Amino acid sequence: MTSTPVPATAQPSDLLTRMFAAAIASAQPSRCIPPHLPSPQSLGRGRLIVIGAGKASAAMASAVEAHWSGAPEQLAGLVVTRYGYGVPCQHIEIVEAAHPVPDASGLQAAERLLGLVQGLNAEDLVLCLISGGGSSLLPLPLPGLTLEHKQAVNRALLKSGATISEMNCVRRHLSAIKGGRLAAACHPAQVLTLLISDVPGDNPMDIASGPTVADPTTCADALAIVRRYGIDLPPPVLEVLQSGRGESIKPGDPRLAGARIRMIATPQMALEAAAAVAQGAGVACHILGDAIEGEARDVGKVLAGIALQVAERGQPVPAPCVLLSGGETTVTLRGDGRGGRNVEFLLSLGVVLNGHPRIHALAGDTDGVDGQEEIAGALLRPDSLARAWALGIKPQDSLANNDGHGFFQALGDSVITGPTLTNVNDFRAIFIAAPTNEQPQAALPTPPRGG
Repeated sequence: MTSTPVPATAQPSDLLTRMFAAAIASAQPSRCIPPHLPSPQSLGRGRLIVIGAGKASAAMASAVEAHWSGAPEQLAGLVVTRYGYGVPCQHIEIVEAAHPVPDASGLQAAERLLGLVQGLNAEDLVLCLISGGGSSLLPLPLPGLTLEHKQAVNRALLKSGATISEMNCVRRHLSAIKGGRLAAACHPAQVLTLLISDVPGDNPMDIASGPTVADPTTCADALAIVRRYGIDLPPPVLEVLQSGRGESIKPGDPRLAGARIRMIATPQMALEAAAAVAQGAGVACHILGDAIEGEARDVGKVLAGIALQVAERGQPVPAPCVLLSGGETTVTLRGDGRGGRNVEFLLSLGVVLNGHPRIHALAGDTDGVDGQEEIAGALLRPDSLARAWALGIKPQDSLANNDGHGFFQALGDSVITGPTLTNVNDFRAIFIAAPTNEQPQAALPTPPRGG
């Protein structure tokens, strides 16, 4: 996908697609990594060990190799990324593993990665490349727990409706590598972590569950989350939390004194890049927030209400315009359809908009995967509901069944990017066209019965 601005006369779907592309392009490691690389001179006689995890980690490693100005033999390391997201590297080993539910490949990679940083000295520098998805890609459990336990917990968390911050709190207290433990294992070496944020608020301890970041939360906090969502934990997992054996590395721990964090790409940066495309096409763009959370279908209802107010009342801003937002919503599974949080949001938005003739939207995940399928998201057009009814598809039924992918695929409106090699979370753009003389503002279409 490209990020070239389009003329104001372009179709709304073209403008929205190019805005999405611009958001993705802004977070490409080839653009974000080079300004933050250490100089060869700063290493002295020490070694540079490159480690990392996440959907963007292989592309980050490739960018390190491409822009490293020192001797190639100074580079060594290992990063783990999602299947299909690998990028060839000469000196840094790339391992692929499963996401969002971890597998044995991720477990073995985490064990090797932790072993790689053992026995370092104070002159060594560990360059840690972290992006979203690292929690599932580094599934190294505490002693007494197994990969099967971690898989069961991950599945339960994904279905629970818990926020990403809550999910990662639980994960940190069951891990032998997250919650600052990786940085502690690097001691006494210096640690520089480069982060591509995929979490609302850009809190470093929530990105890949913070393997190099001190964690102020406790096992008691994790237990409270488990109870809040009624998650049934295997007995060994419950024991780890109840006994306090899963406590993570806390702020002030001397082993993290040499650990530094740099945020190199964030959802806000991506939204600003998308907004620039709209503004270059002569369309006003308003960023509503980069950290919006909540149930995807509820967020869809709220943003639909705002879009209708803009379209019908010119408040709080006049049309034409684009409303942009990011963050990470959640989906509480009620049905057995195929979906993800972005298409769930979009379908909910569409049901409330009810075919409004001047409102278009695009929602997608910047990593190219919404839910568990290689579909980034979808486009919503004014005629989407009408086309669905013509196919015998009832939008409300699709929403009740969590079948956003099925709904938009049937219309040919899925957005498929392939692996984007980055991840700055959800992207939501709603385009509201200006009213025309032929289109009275107060008129809204009426859905057929059973819609």
